[in-house]
Amino acid sequence: MTDTTHAPESEDEISLLDLLHTVVNNLRLLIIGPLVVGLAALGISFAVPPSFTATVKFLPPQQQQSAAASMLASLGGLGGLAGAAAGLKNPADQYLAFMKSNSVQDELIERFKLQERYETKFKEDTRLALTVNTRASSGKDGIITVQIDDKDPKIAADLANAHVDELQKLLARLAVTEAQQRRAFFEKQLTQVKEKFTEAEQALRATGVSSSVLKSNPTSALAAVAGLKAQVTVQEVKVGAMRGYLAETAPDFKQAMTELANLRAQLVKQEKDEPAAAAGQGDYVAKFREFKYQETLFELFARQFEMAKVDESREGAVIQVLDAAQPPERKSKPKKALIAIIATLTAGIALLLFVFIRQALRNGTKDEQTAGKLAQIKRSWNEALGKA
Repeated sequence: MTDTTHAPESEDEISLLDLLHTVVNNLRLLIIGPLVVGLAALGISFAVPPSFTATVKFLPPQQQQSAAASMLASLGGLGGLAGAAAGLKNPADQYLAFMKSNSVQDELIERFKLQERYETKFKEDTRLALTVNTRASSGKDGIITVQIDDKDPKIAADLANAHVDELQKLLARLAVTEAQQRRAFFEKQLTQVKEKFTEAEQALRATGVSSSVLKSNPTSALAAVAGLKAQVTVQEVKVGAMRGYLAETAPDFKQAMTELANLRAQLVKQEKDEPAAAAGQGDYVAKFREFKYQETLFELFARQFEMAKVDESREGAVIQVLDAAQPPERKSKPKKALIAIIATLTAGIALLLFVFIRQALRNGTKDEQTAGKLAQIKRSWNEALGKA
């Protein structure tokens, strides 16, 4: 009973001794082989052209709380619409995506003739090669780092700095920051309102009626109605914008609907109290009311557009370069010592496995049952290869 209990431990002990014996018998191969491979890898690494890495660090445009943001409440819906378009959770990731865009890469390819430099046939392959040689990342501090690998240290530095230049050009064409988006939004609205304002003014002049004709009617009341209609329009824009990012049960949405209902009620009351036009004055009154309505909208959008432009000029979407790329003095690749060490370790592990497998096959041929299985495996292998 005692012999049976310790039998497995003895077998384990013998197998470990066998493994150690196998290693000792092949010690010369396991030492000299990896050293030869490591020295060979070291020698080959000297034939690999050196590569240099240039690094540029910059701070992307910062999203600031503009002075006009607090005044957007007077616009209600327009403020909601502009604000909804401006919320960026992680601007740094957006700028990294911009640098990887085809627009930026194609400009760099043309500027540095990278298709010839990378010896690629298609521009798509050139973009891929540029992506492989480019590493861009952002830290928790918001600073973006761009590293470029190239055989020429000067080209590496120029290409790294060019990434910042091309990104700045791209940002000049895009509305990225909150101020830029508000400026683009109000610019579009102002253009549309300006056309309608001009049409209303021309229509008013075409009536041929001077303002003295309406001396009996208080024009201020007409202007008040037009201004109130403009406020209702603005509030309707607010509600339409808020439907895109708020549920109807949200407190802000309910408050906006209440304000819209109050404005509409005031408008209905003002229209009832609006002075009636005398005979022959109805056409002029209608056109005057439309003119004042468009005038109010135009002044509103013009004021917000100018404020957005001031905020944009202050915010600037300017990229602030902390460390411009300089031609590196030391090569970054290949790392000869690391290559030699990895090659040596890999060869050592491979040879160790080879020695164990070879010894296991040798031991297997001594056992009839194992030898039969090996012979069967060999026959199956030959049949799979089509050998007789």
